[in-house]
Amino acid sequence: MTTEQPHTRTQPAAPTAGPTARTAGPTARTAGPTARTAEPTARPPLWDRRFTLFFAARTVSMVGDAMMPVAAALAVGALYGISGVGYVLGTWTGTFVVLVLFGGVWADRFGARRMMIGADLVRVVTQGVLAAAFFVGTPPFWLLVTMAALAGAAVAMFLPGANGMVPLVAREPQRANATLKVADALAHLLGPALAGLLIALAGAGTVYAIDAGTFLLSALCLALVRLAPAAADSAVRGAGSLRADLRQGWREFRARTWMWAVILIWVGYGVLLFGPVVPLSSALVGARLGPDAYGLAVSFLGAGTVLGGLVALRVRPARPLAAGAVAMALYTVLPLGVALSAGLPVLLAGHVIGGGALAFWSVMWATTVQTHTPPAALNRVSAYELAGSVSGIALGQMLAGPALALASPDRLLLVSAAACLAGCVALFATPAIRTLRSATPPDQP
Repeated sequence: MTTEQPHTRTQPAAPTAGPTARTAGPTARTAGPTARTAEPTARPPLWDRRFTLFFAARTVSMVGDAMMPVAAALAVGALYGISGVGYVLGTWTGTFVVLVLFGGVWADRFGARRMMIGADLVRVVTQGVLAAAFFVGTPPFWLLVTMAALAGAAVAMFLPGANGMVPLVAREPQRANATLKVADALAHLLGPALAGLLIALAGAGTVYAIDAGTFLLSALCLALVRLAPAAADSAVRGAGSLRADLRQGWREFRARTWMWAVILIWVGYGVLLFGPVVPLSSALVGARLGPDAYGLAVSFLGAGTVLGGLVALRVRPARPLAAGAVAMALYTVLPLGVALSAGLPVLLAGHVIGGGALAFWSVMWATTVQTHTPPAALNRVSAYELAGSVSGIALGQMLAGPALALASPDRLLLVSAAACLAGCVALFATPAIRTLRSATPPDQP
């Protein structure tokens, strides 16, 4: 959710296939022992042509997304200082939050794949323009802000459909989500390092040019994805006004207590936990152990995310959100370790555990949204979830600085740790969250 994910789809393939398989069961059983032994061991393939192309598109797009903040921080910061970086990144985030609901509507109306391809092509243009500007000389500040706004708008069109595509290209959404989460973690390990290295060796223009190339490759892979005719038809809708579509998405979102309750908790997490944890942790760890130690901690966080995704590939809990809430309680060790001035080994271990906990929750959440939401409104529902999650984080980031006038960074991180535990208690205290069962058919391995 935050970050994660939360978001867009059409008819969940696994639930759709489930009843068919169960209906066929008696016929298969009467056919003889061969059918009886083959049926339980059959496992839908994950790496077919559709998922492989989609995975390639998402992975290279993730690498591009991971490179963008580092490129902006280093390239823009060298020209216009910290305030310039803040304006550029703030414009990107603000545009995304404002437009993401419309991205959900249009993904449901015109098809998620089309919107994702269009968004990738827009980012090819924005990053390509910036690459050319840096190659020529010093880009004017207005150009940087304008391209940031267009890129943020493109992400708002891309993300609501990205997760919604998963049930269309994979028969087992949880396996697919876990695989994508591992790729996401690796992208966020490699992307920033690659961006920093390229800026040092070849300059900002090269970074932006390669960034544009990642989005072009993503668009090409998505264009090659061929959806089943029924799925493609159900993903495209042209009736209804924009306002009516937004209202329908809101009704679907509001009708699911487990969904809006999680988002309310996640808004609190954004303000008290996810928003302030990065600026506060970087300041404390950097001052005590040096900037290299914080960079190492971030790398271990990524390693933990990979491990959490791998665990989610194997574990299939009957109540996925309850299991995710248990995992999220482990995230507490991350802000707690920083606040208590833990030594480097303990600090790194806390980041591994925190990354794994958040990754496991993200997979459980994304799969639950994908399999419990009507296909016709999935992208819009995901957009509402995205808007709530991101707005909380943005607010937490903005308040982290002013909050230092009230308490020291270590005490603020103790508040973050307490908020993490309180949120987990709230997740378990809500029956709609605690008792929600997996929609995966019981006879599916």
